[in-house]
Amino acid sequence: MAALRWLFAIQLLSMGAMEMSGPFWPLQLRALGDAPGGLAVASAVAYAGPLVTAMLFTPLWGGIGDRVGHKPMLLRALLALAATQLWLAYATSGTTVLLVRLLQGALAGFIAAAQAYGAGIVPRAERGALMAQLQVATALGSVLGPLAGGLVFSSFGFMAVNAAAATICIACALCAAVVLPQQRAADHAPATASRDAPAVAARASAANGMGSVVAGLLAGIVLVQAGKMMPQGFFSLYAEQILHAPPWLTGLCYGATAVGLCLFAPFWAKHFKDRPRAWVLQRIEWICWACAGIVALQAMGRSIALVLAARLAWGIAMAALLPVFYALLSQEVDDRQQGRVLGAGNSAAKAGALLGAGAGGLAMAWLPLEHIFWSVAALYMVAALGLRAWRGRAFVQPISA
Repeated sequence: MAALRWLFAIQLLSMGAMEMSGPFWPLQLRALGDAPGGLAVASAVAYAGPLVTAMLFTPLWGGIGDRVGHKPMLLRALLALAATQLWLAYATSGTTVLLVRLLQGALAGFIAAAQAYGAGIVPRAERGALMAQLQVATALGSVLGPLAGGLVFSSFGFMAVNAAAATICIACALCAAVVLPQQRAADHAPATASRDAPAVAARASAANGMGSVVAGLLAGIVLVQAGKMMPQGFFSLYAEQILHAPPWLTGLCYGATAVGLCLFAPFWAKHFKDRPRAWVLQRIEWICWACAGIVALQAMGRSIALVLAARLAWGIAMAALLPVFYALLSQEVDDRQQGRVLGAGNSAAKAGALLGAGAGGLAMAWLPLEHIFWSVAALYMVAALGLRAWRGRAFVQPISA
């Protein structure tokens, strides 16, 4: 479907644009010279602040999208990202940078809007593939954006990085306005409404109350996202001090996870398509155990080849987790509540990222660096045990009728 191809391209470009400035906030705050609370605190706020405000406001934007349509929310998010990036390009104080970053998180919500929009133009059975494709777009943007930002930064400076990101977001907004079909707020999937009516009716009571099934899925998103984000704060130190890897090899190991995720997300989506929910959650539990084993292997490994293979395998396993949780969330509610539930899912992912960052910091403070990956393995074990304890009670009905 042409609309989905355009949606993939828009998400890749816009998320890549937002990642262009990602590695350079500490450098910019240091250059401005007035970082509130000191450079370390200000840098933490620059990264964590948008996650907090996005976590709080994304469900609100999703609920509005359920009422007015998700294409307007896509355009609103892209224009908000463009405006705040342009503002950041001309910010002259550290305080302004931090306030705009907080505002940026509150006004964005693009990923949830893209998921909800896409869910309205594909059948329920195809939503796993949709979430996988959008996850690939986000992952590619996260890899390519910092690379492009580094090239621009080294040649033209930080202002040019943010100005370029704003330009890309404006171009994406114009493209979305022209090429993406409009949807009516109350009719997100007319072609599939009658076919999905029995499944929608069966889920109505749980959807209206955001009941235990949705709450369990949100908890799962928090845990798997925390496991994904936890090593980011210490991996470069681990590679340098324990593996004695040069910077280029550290980057290769770091990027191998994204490569595995991008390559295998479509495979997992096809693998889980039209499967009963209990079956899906059982396999997800197994994959969490596999993640624990892979990370444990990385904790024991002292060779670059072994760590590189483990990072690639970890990305392959992670490709099955977040997109499948999003697909289950989407299928748990009717088509008039996609924005709300996917907004909640994205807020859970932000909460997991914050939890993972905090847990990684605590692990660095408490554990020797050579043993630090055991803490990540333990987190995946907690996720697997939680799924085992919960899925038998909550997931007893099939995904699709």
